[in-house]
Amino acid sequence: MELKPPFRADQVGSLLRPRELRDAHERFLNGTFDFHELTKLQDRNIRNVIRYQEDLGFQGVTDGEFRRTSFSSDFIEKLEGARSPGSLDLKAGAGQFAPRAFRVEAKLRHARPIEVEGFTFLKAHTQRTPKQTIPSPTMLLRGGREAVSRAAYPDLAEFRADVARVYREELKQLGAAGCTYVQLDDTNFAYLCDAKLRETFRQWGYDPATLAEEFAALINASIAGRPAGMAACVHICRGNSAGKWAAEGAYEPIAEALFNRLEVDGYFLEYDDARSGGFEPLRHYPIGSDKRIVLGLVSTKTAEVESKDTLKRRIDEAAKFVPLENLCISPQCGFASTWRGNPISEDVQRRKLERVVEVAREVWG
Repeated sequence: MELKPPFRADQVGSLLRPRELRDAHERFLNGTFDFHELTKLQDRNIRNVIRYQEDLGFQGVTDGEFRRTSFSSDFIEKLEGARSPGSLDLKAGAGQFAPRAFRVEAKLRHARPIEVEGFTFLKAHTQRTPKQTIPSPTMLLRGGREAVSRAAYPDLAEFRADVARVYREELKQLGAAGCTYVQLDDTNFAYLCDAKLRETFRQWGYDPATLAEEFAALINASIAGRPAGMAACVHICRGNSAGKWAAEGAYEPIAEALFNRLEVDGYFLEYDDARSGGFEPLRHYPIGSDKRIVLGLVSTKTAEVESKDTLKRRIDEAAKFVPLENLCISPQCGFASTWRGNPISEDVQRRKLERVVEVAREVWG
């Protein structure tokens, strides 16, 4: 059995909610379903989805993110001083969506554990490695100076130091609860690959040419001093909401900073279609490193189940740039970054996850 994450066959985190859970969640949001009843329903469905992942053969197991409305806002809005006013004011094209915006209106405080209770439940119900996903700290940099209260933070250096501090506090508490596998879901890195979104960052007052380095520095500060034995990975997400996407473009603009500045144990990279470009940017991966790159080759947005031959061929193509022993495979993203989930069936989800495990066993043994 593999003992070190990320695993040869891995998955990003969120899974399709069963219909009864989706319906209850919607009623809860509308104020017509009791919170404690929803929690009991979540507990039961999480126990089921843990067994589901174990039966499929995954070593890293999540709670499917069944307690969340959104992969990002549920966490960030529990930080005192931060809130989400809605989506960014961007004109989205066909198949796109405008990503979520965040604002910081007061000093950031980590007043209480955010994911510890949910993680403890997960850990208590699996014999595999429980994996905790949280949104990347770079999410709080959206909007630039205008998204951060000048009264609270006249100096943005102090703001970034506080972002890192509140994340370190959460990781410390997760570590004390026994967490050894954390994944930061980061969309901002991928947005730097998209010419339109790079211009948006420029309008916010950033220099896109140096922003990848700034993102790496913030993440490094946020995971610095994490508990011994805790693996930290980053998922570079191009947006995933109801089957839609937010960013496109090859990894070239961020590859150098991503692979040579970011101090993580593994990278989950989306490579499910042409929007992600080719594998050439992987040449920046530092040979001799023990970091793993998880190739997100299986789409969570489409119903077609990728063939084994296609997936193996693409792994071989990536291995021209990164040694095979440093590669893994996964779906490109979660299946339900929001509570509604992507427009595919639970049967398709199962077949895709089975395919990930099947290919990993045949490629790596």
